[in-house]
Amino acid sequence: MKSIKIRTKLMDGKTQVRMLISHPMEHGRRKDKATGKMISMKYIQKLTVKYNDVIVVSTQLGAGVSKDPYFSFMLKGGATGDRIQVTWKDNLGNMDSLVQEIK
Repeated sequence: MKSIKIRTKLMDGKTQVRMLISHPMEHGRRKDKATGKMISMKYIQKLTVKYNDVIVVSTQLGAGVSKDPYFSFMLKGGATGDRIQVTWKDNLGNMDSLVQEIK
């Protein structure tokens, strides 16, 4: 099961892109209630979005971003069949990627 969900919508010459990423985003300052031990840091460090193989968003995130982060932005242009690719990598080296066509 992919950790990324992408929704796109064409609107008056623009494309709305909405993304939801399933990720725990632990900041490392919380204790496990059952064991009392600190929960180790686990957060998305790098998020990249490509539109037809051209990078349109490249950002670094930190531990302060909430669990299961949601991102949304508008692109100028866009047409049915164009591709949006979202890729993330976390501080432990885990990564995921998803490519979706604009509908």
